[in-house]
Amino acid sequence: MLKVSINSFSYKRSLPIDSSGNGGGFIFDCRSIHNPGRYEQYKKLTGKDKEVIEFLEKEPEMKDFLEHVFALVDQSVKKYIERDFTHLMVSFGCTGGQHRSVYAAEQLANYLKSKYNIEITIHHIEQEILKNQAQ
Repeated sequence: MLKVSINSFSYKRSLPIDSSGNGGGFIFDCRSIHNPGRYEQYKKLTGKDKEVIEFLEKEPEMKDFLEHVFALVDQSVKKYIERDFTHLMVSFGCTGGQHRSVYAAEQLANYLKSKYNIEITIHHIEQEILKNQAQ
């Protein structure tokens, strides 16, 4: 079964590492999309919070961005399944790894779950780092 690893991350740290040993995959840059993190009411929220989701869903550039992402990833998932590949990594980066990249990663996971019988793992790298530091 194909396993798709989806990550969100902050460009301030580094690119995600593919632990599958296959290398490659996609890295999408979300920094061209209007950043809710620039507004005080969203600073402590993430792309999984209702208020941020509503903000980003009003942005036509996010909708266009995701349509293109879905098309590119679809093409690979179909071919990977046909060729019995076992792993694909897709990562979304933004400035802080908190709003846009988290939202985009969640949207891709939902999209793929609704379309394919594949294993999906999702890691919000920056959020996991911050959570571990707080503990």
